[in-house]
Amino acid sequence: MDAVSLSTLLAAAAMAGWVDAVVGGGGLLLLPALLVAAPGLPVATALGTNKLAAIFGTATAAATYARRTKVDWRVAGPAAGLAVFSAGVGAALAGAVPASAYRPVVLVVLVSVAVFVLLRPRLGVVAAPQRRTPVRVAVVIGVAGVAIALYDGLIGPGTGTFLVLAFTALVGADFVHGSAMAKVVNAGTNLGALVVFGLTGHVWWLLGAAMAVCNIAGAVLGARMALRRGSGFVRVVLLVVVLALVAKLGHDQWVAR
Repeated sequence: MDAVSLSTLLAAAAMAGWVDAVVGGGGLLLLPALLVAAPGLPVATALGTNKLAAIFGTATAAATYARRTKVDWRVAGPAAGLAVFSAGVGAALAGAVPASAYRPVVLVVLVSVAVFVLLRPRLGVVAAPQRRTPVRVAVVIGVAGVAIALYDGLIGPGTGTFLVLAFTALVGADFVHGSAMAKVVNAGTNLGALVVFGLTGHVWWLLGAAMAVCNIAGAVLGARMALRRGSGFVRVVLLVVVLALVAKLGHDQWVAR
């Protein structure tokens, strides 16, 4: 890999860390950058190397949030525990499901998310603690710790965004606290997937370590900015990331064929 490609990849890792810390979706930047910078790299190895960088960024962001705001550990803790196992299962199945099978489904979900957030301007801007019922807590733990974590191991990009929306829509967290919980669970999904990818030889360790340093720097900056600017800022970034994901997947589905 030449110096220009490496520099571009490290810059993408830093930006991905920032995006992940604010609202998730950093894989949208880092995975394509990896595949472009290293032509011929197997998709599973790109996913595994991305997880090595991402786990340091998400763990750093989670620690930053935990120091500066209250994390609902009764929700985030069990979800993160389940996420380690579920993401590992997803990683073990990575490559078995063709991209053409999941892209249409994810596109529909993302478009629905964008419409939902646009039509509910107060969602996540102000907390709605009345939604935090025992049933909803159990549902969000299952959704975050099983369904979304499985998706992260299989595919990845957009996981943090889905987690933030799950915590805001299902248990009434505001976007800042939802993002804080999402980082804890996302660290679990990255760990579970990384273990499986590492055991199967699908991690480029040296490159991943260099990317991790840049990812950490971006994560610290992103988490501090989200905490300082509040839920309104996170909502705007959320919409931008969702629309970018829709554009990327739409391009892959219909243009890049």
